[in-house]
Amino acid sequence: MSTTAEVKPSLRFGQVVIGPPGSGKTTYCQGMREFLSTMGRKVVVVNMDPANEEMPYPCAVDVSELITLDEVMDSLKLGPNGGLLYCMQYLEANLDWLESKLKRHGDCYFLFDCPGQVELYTHQSSVKNIFSQLGKWNFRVRSVHIVDSHYCADPAKFISVLCTSLSTMLHVELPHVNVLSKMDLIEQYAFNLDFYTEVMDLTYLLDHLATDPFFKKFQRLNEKLAEVIQDYSLVSFVPLNVQVLLFNFHFSSCGKEFLFYISKG
Repeated sequence: MSTTAEVKPSLRFGQVVIGPPGSGKTTYCQGMREFLSTMGRKVVVVNMDPANEEMPYPCAVDVSELITLDEVMDSLKLGPNGGLLYCMQYLEANLDWLESKLKRHGDCYFLFDCPGQVELYTHQSSVKNIFSQLGKWNFRVRSVHIVDSHYCADPAKFISVLCTSLSTMLHVELPHVNVLSKMDLIEQYAFNLDFYTEVMDLTYLLDHLATDPFFKKFQRLNEKLAEVIQDYSLVSFVPLNVQVLLFNFHFSSCGKEFLFYISKG
C-alpha cells in the first residue's frame, strides 16, 4: 500500500509591514510594490487591515472580504480599537480562509499591509500567531516597522518610539527592521540623521528633557527607559523617503531572504 506525503509548498518570501496609524505603511507597500516590479519581480500585496477602505495598489488578497471594521462596530457595538482587536481574532480563527487565498499565488514576493493599532504588536497575541502560522505555511517573512519621522520632533516622543519599537521587536519574534519614514521632514528637527538611525547615546536626549519643567519630574523614569533601550542595544532605524522614490533602503538590513529573492533568476 503506497502512501502519499503531503507536499509542502516551496519557500515564499515577504514582509509584514507594521507600525502606528498614519506612519505610511500603505504608502510604503505601494512604493515597494512599484520598486520591485521595476526589477521584474512578481509582487502580491495582501491587505490585512479590515479598516483599510481605499488602497492605492492592486490588492491580491483583501481581509475585508472576510470581515470589516465597520460591520463589527455596528453589529457588536464596539469602538474602533475593540473592533479591530475583534477583527484580528476573527481572522486568526479563520486562517483556512487566508491560506486558501495565499495558495493562489505561487512564485511571488508578498507584502502584508497590516493594521496600525500598536497594541496588536506589543500586547495582543492574534497578529503574532498569524505571523507564526505564515512560517508554518513555508513563508519566510521579515517585519518592517514603519515609524513617522515627526516623532523625532522632541526627545520625549523619540524615547516613546524607541520603547514601542523595542517592545514590538520582542513581541512579534520575527527578523525585524525599523524604518523611519517621511525623511524629507527630518531636516526640521534638532539632531543629525545618524543620531536617529543609529540611536546614539541617549544622555543628550535626557539633558533636553531635564530642561523642560513638565518632564523634569519624570527624569528618573526617563533615565531608566533610556537604560533599557541601550542595554538591549537592538533598536536602529533605516531612513526612507517613498514620496520622491528615494529608496535609501539598506537591503542588507532587510534580511537574507529579501536579497535571495531579488537575486533569483
